[in-house]
Amino acid sequence: METRLIQREELPKLLALYEHLHTNDSPLPARAIVEDVWARIQIDPGLQYFGAFDGEQLVSTCTLTIVPNLTRGCRPYGLIENVVTAPSHRRRGLGKGVLQFALQFAWTSDCYKVMLLTGRMDEGTFAFYESAGFVREAKEAFLASAPQE
Repeated sequence: METRLIQREELPKLLALYEHLHTNDSPLPARAIVEDVWARIQIDPGLQYFGAFDGEQLVSTCTLTIVPNLTRGCRPYGLIENVVTAPSHRRRGLGKGVLQFALQFAWTSDCYKVMLLTGRMDEGTFAFYESAGFVREAKEAFLASAPQE
């Protein structure tokens, strides 16, 4: 197993893995739009996509956004999103490993904290994130969603 940044040409692998993230996700727009978004992501140093690979297969991933900040001595903070592991590779420590890889990247980037939200409300998910170094009692989360059209 190897954990590293996901490369530009690995977009199809990432999109295939994302099919396991949300079973009822909105459909993707035209391929050209998806590729344009991915190209913009690739050149933004504040957006990092990490993956755990089993040979050539991407089996676990998360995204780290590093946000510049004018408090905390101008140290940035991080936000982790889109954590998913292929069903065939779960319960092997790969998700935890990719999260720890992302955290190490954040600490190396001088982030003073990293936040993560989950929509899953089961103890197993909470225990998983705690095992990766997150503290659930540290803050209270609030979420606003875009209005439905």
